[in-house]
Amino acid sequence: MKKALLLLSCALLFSFSVQAAGDAAAGKAKSARCASCHGVDGKISIPTYPNLAGQNEVYLDNSMHAYKKGERTGGMAVVMVGYVRSLSDQDIADLAAYYASLGEK
Repeated sequence: MKKALLLLSCALLFSFSVQAAGDAAAGKAKSARCASCHGVDGKISIPTYPNLAGQNEVYLDNSMHAYKKGERTGGMAVVMVGYVRSLSDQDIADLAAYYASLGEK
């Protein structure tokens, strides 16, 4: 049982690291339409929206995919769906990489 849990944990960790393979430079070029709510460089301009700068890359990637699939419905989900609907998986990965990189010093 312990071996099975260990193997499952390793498989999940591996899949998360593979999933987050974005290009931060490409993400920066794609981020202009995000700035109206999430601010320039991922720092909010409107208090009802979250900062994206420095967020975990995998979290951002998973969140955008969840909005796109309709799995996130709270808060401003309707607005987010409109933005992420047209994004490819690579666009999402690039944006996640870009915003995650803003927290690096």
